[in-house]
Parts: sequence; structure tokens; C-alpha cells
Amino acid sequence: MAHQGPLLAIITTLLGATFGGLLVWRVLSTKKKRPPSTQRETPLPVAAQSARRPPHEEIETAECEKTCAAPAVCIPSSEKLLAVMPVTVSSAEEWRQLWPPMREDLVAVPVLGLDCEWVSVNGRAQVVSLLQLASYSGRCLLVRLLAFNGAQLPPDLAEVLRDPRVLKAGVGCHDDGKRLTRDFGLSLTCTVDLRHLALRQKQVPVSNGLGLKSLAADVLNISLDKSLELRCSDWEADKLTPEQMTYAGRDAQVSVALFFHLLGLRPEAHPASANGLSYAALAARCQGLLDVPFRGRGGAEETDEHDGGGGTSRTRRMRMPLKGTSSTPESPASGDQRVPDPRKNNRRKPLGVGYSARKSPLYDNCYLHAPDGQPLCTCDKKKAKWYLDRGIGELQSEDPFVVRLLFEPSGRPDSNQDYYLTAKENLCVVCGRADSYIRKNIVPHEYRRHFPNEMKDHNSHDILLLCTSCHAASNVHDASLKQQLADDFAAPQGCEEGVRTIEDPDRRRVRSAARALLTAGEGLPEWRRNELLALIRNFLDVSGERELTGEELRQAASLETRISNEAYVPHGLKVVRAYAERGPRGLMELERRWREHFLSSMHPKHLPPLWCVQHNHLKLLRKYGDDLPVKVN
Repeated sequence: MAHQGPLLAIITTLLGATFGGLLVWRVLSTKKKRPPSTQRETPLPVAAQSARRPPHEEIETAECEKTCAAPAVCIPSSEKLLAVMPVTVSSAEEWRQLWPPMREDLVAVPVLGLDCEWVSVNGRAQVVSLLQLASYSGRCLLVRLLAFNGAQLPPDLAEVLRDPRVLKAGVGCHDDGKRLTRDFGLSLTCTVDLRHLALRQKQVPVSNGLGLKSLAADVLNISLDKSLELRCSDWEADKLTPEQMTYAGRDAQVSVALFFHLLGLRPEAHPASANGLSYAALAARCQGLLDVPFRGRGGAEETDEHDGGGGTSRTRRMRMPLKGTSSTPESPASGDQRVPDPRKNNRRKPLGVGYSARKSPLYDNCYLHAPDGQPLCTCDKKKAKWYLDRGIGELQSEDPFVVRLLFEPSGRPDSNQDYYLTAKENLCVVCGRADSYIRKNIVPHEYRRHFPNEMKDHNSHDILLLCTSCHAASNVHDASLKQQLADDFAAPQGCEEGVRTIEDPDRRRVRSAARALLTAGEGLPEWRRNELLALIRNFLDVSGERELTGEELRQAASLETRISNEAYVPHGLKVVRAYAERGPRGLMELERRWREHFLSSMHPKHLPPLWCVQHNHLKLLRKYGDDLPVKVN
């Protein structure tokens, strides 16, 4: 029995070790067969996952999911993109219906073409009326911001505008963002001004300027209708016309097409990979241009075109007395001394970008002589040869090129010290630059065109040469004097809707009555319904016995309430008429005012000899006196 104790202990130890090993082996094998804990969790539905994400990550996350699901995206051609008809959004309900397809487009390609429209009243821009958003497919929403009547704008709209991973492309979109912030508190981020892209892509021709119309023509060979009637139409109307919708939608759609073209992403050549159209890839191509305002100043088309409903003057206004003032080149009354000289702003891009300089000299300094040899004037070589080709002049010398007329001219200079006898240099009269210049009308054409023929025929005194930079700066100063004239004579500039068209109260009452009947229908009290029907019958000249048809009600509900103002007078004509009330001396004063304005604002250093602010005035007074009949054209 003494030997059994140790033996039993050994057996017990062996059995315990065996059972322990089996237990450890069982646990390990069980763990190997079990799935990881992350796989055992019940997967959430896609909607539930989206609900757990922060709102600002919605499009970004959806973009990643879409990239995995759809490896290629086909960018439509410009023609197909413009063939998509835009739709208006006037309420939160319409937004909820129309936003999901647009969001799907942004999942595929996070780019929005963006533009804004507004109206101007008395030369002042009103709040933004219309916001245009277009996706890569051409789908376009025209959001009528004023139609929400003070109600909260859709949260999705505010979210996508400030989304830093959705690119917004357009011309002047950074400035549009400032307007949206000022008028509605909307924040616009991740903007790309197409003018930056156009200047960066050296191979893209931009010979006609950097406005949206010019870029569309030069880059896409697409002609945009930028007629004054459409640009200055009533963007606050209760219902936009088909022409307005097409105009507004195309601005946003063309912006998208230009964005892809300027980045070298050619449409429909081959499906682009989703990675190539991701935010990261597109933003990399726009490196250094995101949220950068465009500071260049292009031609008139570039600045006017984008001014929505007619544009406004940004310069400070300064009242000027019409009578009893003697304006001198040093006097602020003759110009706009308070307007900062745009040429001295070092933060701007070079002035004159987008201007098309002359390809040939303006002055050939050829001479015409009377039959008796008296010098008459200088002219260009083409005009001098015209007299030779028709046999009414003969060549007197080649250098200088002199043609003697074979007939008695209608007029002769009073003396040999005449402006039209002096040779003129082909250089900028302000800075002296001789390699790039454009003709400048010192008295703008919108005024000069209404002068009587005696004050504008054969008169080139007020046409001078300016380089592109000085020409652009002079236009800025001109805007100030135009605004002063607009204030002095109640002559708003441009095509302000409050002037060109007026609201017809009778038509508005008829339209409101028809809309009430179509909307409320039988819900209206009988007396009120009969009252509205009588109003519409009277307008449509329908007898009281006949029932109005649904078509007639719809016709009345879509009446245009703004009618042409027969008393409308363009700004330039109204100003000229006001000065013409005092006869030729009044028009001479307007002429002198513009000449003095040019001297005081631009300080030209290279004016032609004998150029002066009183040019031709004494001659006209000697010839006609104060009896010159002023017929305003």
C-alpha cells in the first residue's frame, strides 16, 4: 500500500494534464471557427448609415460609394447638355421633388455651374431674384429665391452651396457668393472663376474677351443670346417666360461645359473614370484657383454681361450744379476726383485684359489740299486714295502723301493753325505707350449720337488713342460722370425695368382674379366668385351669359402685367434734351463738360497740338449764332 500512493498521484497528474490539454485545444479550435466580431454585427441599412453621418459629409460619402459602384462617367457634349430644359423651383415642396436627381449627379461629378440674376431699379441692384444651378448632365434648377416669401430656404440648398467638396464654376461666381450672403445669408464656398481657367490654359483662344458670352463663342463655338431685352427683363416676375428660362439655364449649363473643356476633359470621347472626376482629382486641376476672386477688368462686354438685370455703377455719386459753375481741369466739378485711380491699385490684375487693340495705326497723316493748294486737313491713306481712284484728285507728293482736290471743298479752315492740319502720333495720349492702343470717344456715343448733324459731322476732335490699360481706367471714371448726369436729370442708366416698362394695375387685378379661381375654385364664397368672374369677363370682353372656359381662365392667369412705357426715354437722349433746351450753347456745355472730365480724371500728357475743350464752339457761333436749330436725333 505504501507504493500505491505515489503511483496514484502520478496517474492523477497525467489524467489532469490530458484533460487540461483537451480543454485548451477545444477552446482554441472554437475561436478559429468563430467569425470576427465586426462580421457578427448586424449590417445597417444604407439609409440608417446615412442618418448617422453628419450632414456636411453626405455628398462626400455618397461620392465614395458611387465611385465603387460606377467606375465610369460619360460627360455629355455641349449640345446635349444645352438640350436639357431647366426647371423652376418656387417652393420647398418643389425643391424636395427636384433635388434628389441633382444630388445623384453631384455624387457622380461634384461640380455645379452657378449664376445669379437680379433686377436694377433707378440704377441700383436689388436682391438676387434667381439662382441657377446646373450639374454635369445638364440638369438645371432655377431657384426663384424671392418666391419663398421670407420662409426658410431649403436646408439642402444652403448645405450644397457651402459644401467644400462640391466645386461651383461660373464667371464672377465669387461676387455672386457675396450677393447671396448679403441678401439671404447663404455661404458660397469652393468657387472657380472660369476666367482664371481660361487665362491659365494658354492654348485656349480668348480673343473676344473673358465674359461668359465670349468664352462660350471662343471655346465651345456656342452663341449665347445676351440681348438687352433678356438681360434686363423682369427676373422678379411671378412667372418666368420660356425665353427667360432658356437664357438663365444656359448661363449655368455653359459654365459646366466650359469647366470641363478648360480642364481638358473632352465630352463623350471615352467614359472618364470616377476617380478622374472625383473632387480630389478636379480640385487638383484647379490648384490655386479655389475661392480666388477675379480682379482683372475686361472689356465692356465682360463687365456688363455679368451684371444680371442691367448692372449698376459702383462709383461714388457726386451732385454737380448745371448752371453757374465754371469747370476747370483742376476742379472736381468737371470730373470724378473722388474716384480712386484704378491704375494705381497694385492688387488688381492688369487693366485692359480682354480689350482688342488696333492692328494698324490710326493716323497716316496724309494731306488734302484745295485746288489752289491751301491745306484742308489730314486724313488716312485709304481716304486719300479714294479721291485718286475716282479721278477727283491728283497726287502731289508721295512723302508726305498729298492729294490736291479737283473740286471746290464745302469748307476751308479759318487759318493755318487748325487742329485738323496737325500731324498726329500713334500713341496713347495719356501715358505715351505706342504698342497697343484703341480709339476713345471723349464724348460717349450714347450722347453724341443725339447731337444735331452740324455738331458731329466731319468732327474727329473727340476721338483719341488710349492704350488698353488707360482705356479701361477711363471707362471707370466715365461711369462716375454718367451717374452724376443720371442724378441731375432723373435719367436712369441702362434699361431699368421701372423705366422701360410699367406695371398695369388692371391687368394685374385680372391675373390675380384668374389665379384665385383656378386655385380655390368652388371654395370661394359665391359672391366673391361672381365678382372675380365679372372682372375677367369685362377684361376679355365676354358676355355675362357665357361661362368662361378653363383655357380662358388659364390665359388670364398668365397675363403679362408689365407693359411698355411709351414715355420711356433712354438715358443719353434725356440728358441731351435737357442741355438742348438752352440751344447750341447748352450742347456745347455738355461737350465741354466731358472734355474737362477727361482732362481732370486722366491727366493726359501727349494730347495732339491744338486740342482744347472749346474746339469748334466759336466757329459754330460765328456761323450760326444762337439761332442754330437744335434738332435732337
